[in-house]
Order: sequence, then C-alpha cells, then structure tokens
Amino acid sequence: MRVRKGRIVLFALLVVVIFSTVGFTSQSVWEDITLGLDLQGGFEVLYEAQPLEKGQDITSGVMANAAQAVSQRIDVLGVREPEISIEGENRLRVSLAGVKDPEKAREILGKPAVLTFRDPSGEEKLMRGADLVEGGAKQDFDQNGQPAVTVKFKDAKKFHQLTQEYIGQPMPIYLDDNQLSAPVINEPIPNGEAIISGNFTVEEAKELAELLNAGSLPVKLKEIHSNAVDASLGAKSLQESLVAGLYAIGFIFLFMIGYYRLPGLVAVITLVTYGYLVLLTFSLLGVTLTLPGIAAFILGLGVAVDANIIMYERIKDEIRLGKTVPSANRSGSRRSFLTIFDANVTTVIGAAVLFYFGTSGVRGFAVSLIVGIVVSFLTAVALSRFLMNLLVRSNLLKRPGWFGVKEDEIGEL
Repeated sequence: MRVRKGRIVLFALLVVVIFSTVGFTSQSVWEDITLGLDLQGGFEVLYEAQPLEKGQDITSGVMANAAQAVSQRIDVLGVREPEISIEGENRLRVSLAGVKDPEKAREILGKPAVLTFRDPSGEEKLMRGADLVEGGAKQDFDQNGQPAVTVKFKDAKKFHQLTQEYIGQPMPIYLDDNQLSAPVINEPIPNGEAIISGNFTVEEAKELAELLNAGSLPVKLKEIHSNAVDASLGAKSLQESLVAGLYAIGFIFLFMIGYYRLPGLVAVITLVTYGYLVLLTFSLLGVTLTLPGIAAFILGLGVAVDANIIMYERIKDEIRLGKTVPSANRSGSRRSFLTIFDANVTTVIGAAVLFYFGTSGVRGFAVSLIVGIVVSFLTAVALSRFLMNLLVRSNLLKRPGWFGVKEDEIGEL
C-alpha cells in the first residue's frame, strides 16, 4: 500500500517540479531567445555580386569571402545573430534584426571600402587597405584637432620608400573612387603610419576606422531588393502569433482532457514540458525565432499531441478487448511505439530536406521543426509513459472510465 501511495506522491512531486520550473524560468528563457527580422523589426537586403576589377570571376570562394567581409561589417552595427546566406551563384541576402537605421546599414554593408594611397596623378595605386596591419586603423585627431583616422601598414619599409620618393608632392588617399584627402609629403615617414583627414565628424572617423579594420569587400555589391520592417510591425506580428498559438494550445488541452480523461491530463503535462524544453533548446542553441519558426513550434506541438493520441487510442483498444488497465497500458504503449517512431522519423527527414534545399527562412522553419520533433518524441513517449505508469501502478485508478472507455464498450472488439 505504501508503494502505491509513493507512486502517487512521486507523480504529484514531478508535476509540481515541472510547473514550478516552467512558471519561474519561462520568462528568462524567452528573453534569451533571439527574435528574427519579422518579429522585432529590422532590415533585409538582397545584393548581386559584380566584379570589383576587370576580368574578375565571381566564384563560390569569392562569394564566401564576401559573406565573411559582410559579417565582419555587421559587427560595426552591433547586430546580434545576423542571417547571411548565399543564393545562387552571385547573390547575397542579409537579414539584420533590430536595426533602427536602414540607411546607415545599407551604406556600411554595400560600400566596397577599398582604401588606396595613390601617386600625385591619382592614377597609380601605391598602397591598399589590404596592406594595413590587422586592426591597425583607429579614430584619432590631426594636427589641427580635427577628427581623423590613423592607419598602420604591415610593410613600414615600403611605405617609407614611397614617402621618400614623393617628398614635396601630394599622395592622394582614396576610399573607393572618392578622394578623402591629398596630404603633401614633407618628409619620409619611417614608422609605417599615416593619418587620413577629410572633414570628418568623430562618428564618421570612427565608422571609417571600423570599416577599414573589417576589410574591404572582394566584389561590388549591387542592391537588388531591400525591405525594412518597422519594430512596431514586428511586435504586432509576435503578439498576434502568440495569441493565436495560445488559443490553439488551449483548445488542444480542453480536447485532450475532455476526451481522454486521465491520459489527457498526462498529455497536458507532457505538452507543457514540450513547449518549455523547445524554447530552452532554442535559447541554448542560439536559434533565431521567426514567424516560420513559431509555425514549426505549433506544428511540433501537433505532432506531440498526435503521438499521445496514438498511444492512448491503443490503450483504449486494449481495454475494450477486456484487458485490465495495467495490462492495457503496457501492451498499448509497446504496440504504439513503432507507429510513433515512424511518424517522427519521416517528419524529421522532410525537415532535413527542407533545410538542405531551402533558403534562410525555410531553413529556420526546418531547424525549429526538427528541434520540436525530437523534443516531442522524448516527452510524448518517455515522459508520458513514465507518468502513466506511476498512475496505473498505484492501482488507485482502475476504472476504464478514467481512460474514456465506457463499461458497455468492453468486449466489443
């Protein structure tokens, strides 16, 4: 008798622990999840890569380098978890959630930022931004106290020779095709350092230094399409999605408890656990949650419900055959396993195909769906079975009515 009561107590303790954990930590878990462009607003732009110089080929390696350069520039904007994807042979899609100034983002991302020191005619390129020491550009002030950018070259000897050659002549400094300044070389510069002035503000000088440290783009990026999503629109989308999701979950809970009785209650407990674990996994893996991701979350919830229904229907069938509740629970759980397993595996395969062939939005949906399927399998099979076994083996819940089976239905199958 004590063992039976112990199982009920253990069941109650587990339920208290689950709901307490969900109640006290859900908010912090939710706040750690990165929201996508469509949920918090931001900026998305599609670029077409074009040769930076005549005869340049746009290869997969060049596109990978371009994506890396863009990623480094995004750090200048302070954007968390950007999405950068290569589409086709020469297109680059960049999604920046939380960006408040699309124009600034557009300028920083699309500017080639090729720094060149040229001869007095402005034609021959003597030194390039690629010759700079890594992180060698910084915001400073010139002799007149005006904001400027100081740079340091890897080959100080080469720069010394060039400044010695052009003493008394200007050495124009260009950013792309725009001349920033044309300082006259008064004496050789032996330390490989130079200062770039150009009527900058402090913010402009700082931004230029960060761009130079991030590196120039290996290609020209021509903007094909851009889309700015206002933060208020993103917040509205999130609110509407959550409300719709809560309604769906509420109806599911009512149906499960009303139709399956005791197993339905167990299902509700496992579904709450499912939702919490999925969000926790998103947070730990750094998954960016988007509207398609929320759709995948709800779909995964449906799959979890389906797994519970398959198992509970099988248990009900076993009870209708005349088996005792413990026996029906054992055989129904065992015989439903392969069906649940097959359904989950096929869904994961479909999601994997979507991830492999899809673009960023589709991939986000696929990742969210795979996470949901794995977690739903663990909760719907492992946790649900464990909780059901605790209740059934307590021997306090013997009546078929607890499982939604009427007395006159027993022996019909």
